[in-house]
Amino acid sequence: MRRMLDLIYTSALVASAGALVTIAVLVFAQIGGRILDRFLLAMGREVVGFQVPSLAEIGGFLFVGAAFLALPATLRAAGHVRVTMLAQALPGAAARAVTIIVLAAGLGLAAFAAWHSGVQAQDSWAFNSVSFGMVRVPLWIPQGVMTLGLILFAVALADELVAALRGATPAFREAEAARSIDDGGH
Repeated sequence: MRRMLDLIYTSALVASAGALVTIAVLVFAQIGGRILDRFLLAMGREVVGFQVPSLAEIGGFLFVGAAFLALPATLRAAGHVRVTMLAQALPGAAARAVTIIVLAAGLGLAAFAAWHSGVQAQDSWAFNSVSFGMVRVPLWIPQGVMTLGLILFAVALADELVAALRGATPAFREAEAARSIDDGGH
């Protein structure tokens, strides 16, 4: 089960990176088209007029997908901004209890967000909602990716919560400890 979950988290992270690379490729293509047009214009030639239609909108959709798909792997790598001063100031059992409470609350919030995001994606599907740009993107696609990211985040939170409840060290705590060792304890 551990290997399957890690594969799912890693796959979502790879998809997130792929979305960011796609944004970069689209932006570079747009910039390249503008540079080519300026060069052709300076040479007295006819411009090509290359552009990526709805670049800002599609880039926004890809960015949302990248952000939400990266949530589970970022959690396990202790990449989320968290306030750890309270947990660090408490003795072991109290710190563990605070971690469990926070993970349970986070799981509840993530499940709530995933549910409502899924309902919104379902509504967009049912009503054939599309974006307003030149390229009419069905809105259920980016909303569905966002929902998937939230579901995977909820699974990762449940994974960490189960580890904490069993008395094991959650992966984000291990990542923090490894990082503090790498940073010389700071």
